[in-house]
Amino acid sequence: MDQHSSNENSIDVSVILPALNEEQTIGECITRIQKVFHDNAIRGEIIIADSSTDRTAEIAESLGANVVHPEKNGYGNAYLTGFRHARGRFIVMGDADNTYDFFDIPKLIAPLRNGADFVIGSRFKGIIHKDSMDGLHRYIGNPLLTWMINVFFHTHFSDAHSGFRVITREGFDRLTLKSGGMEFASEMLVMASKEGLKIVEVPIDYYPRLTPSKLHSFADGWRHIRFVLLMKPLPFIAIPGFLFSLTGLFLMMFFYIQGEIESSHLHSFILGAILVMGGVQVVLSGFLMKTYSVIHGYESRAGIIELLMKYHNLEIFLVLGFFLVSAGILVGLNIFLHWLSMSFGFISEISTAIISLVLIVSGIQIFLFAVFQSMMLLNENTNDL
Repeated sequence: MDQHSSNENSIDVSVILPALNEEQTIGECITRIQKVFHDNAIRGEIIIADSSTDRTAEIAESLGANVVHPEKNGYGNAYLTGFRHARGRFIVMGDADNTYDFFDIPKLIAPLRNGADFVIGSRFKGIIHKDSMDGLHRYIGNPLLTWMINVFFHTHFSDAHSGFRVITREGFDRLTLKSGGMEFASEMLVMASKEGLKIVEVPIDYYPRLTPSKLHSFADGWRHIRFVLLMKPLPFIAIPGFLFSLTGLFLMMFFYIQGEIESSHLHSFILGAILVMGGVQVVLSGFLMKTYSVIHGYESRAGIIELLMKYHNLEIFLVLGFFLVSAGILVGLNIFLHWLSMSFGFISEISTAIISLVLIVSGIQIFLFAVFQSMMLLNENTNDL
């Protein structure tokens, strides 16, 4: 056994704390963790993934922590850097703002010793102390984002954004984590669920922080929502878009058959056109997002997306887009010829003009979708397409 392997086996627990200007609390966090190591005979290490401009790194190093510096800022980037340096069998994730009680580390590790792969400290099953979480996060943000993850990924989390977690080295090695921002918290849970890790929640206490929060409620919330959209674009985007298009097409056909659109149902006909064009764009955007997700390893090829990732099928979309644009131009040309026959006098061809517009715009959308889809697939193995 070489020296590197011996060193790895000598560490039971690695604690990773991302830090951004936490000089007021980093010392107490490290001291508590070291006391946990001492009282429980744990061979451990503390890794501070630091992006601070204050004395956080200096304090951490003086207390014996291993300070590493991520190349890029961001919650996820800090953890990804820390994970690369971690040597323990169990890896603890926490915050450097002293909002989590690190004396609970043994309580979170216990399920791992009994066969669990991943343990999450649930604040909502434990105690959220006064002034530790504002109303927006406690009653709207966290519950809403947790609900979204549970619904779309068939999970049962109570606190999807808790920052106090423990995972086995083997469990972490099975995950493909890439997000650099706050959405890293959601990505980790989703990928752990997809990989079939045994996940356990343990009640914890959550305490007020001494310094202003680094969270940006709406920006960070959007990052989580964007990640969910990326992982599940078909049910969340493409299917609603398809329903919009179908509804719009029904409205246009119904009122076109009824006749006298210009005098009786023009606004409803325009509404139908808007739904068709908007729905088509939403559907195609969902397909593109799904393709992006597959290419970057978040999803596997399955169902309709597998068909859309084959070049010869994309050529069909190119032809379809060209056909719709041509049809729209012909309809528009017919209006122009009619106008010409009237010696450029008054004509009432609004409904026909709307149909021409829908055909042209939808055709352009489909054509550009096929082009952009093909561009995203340039680096894919053509033998698999």
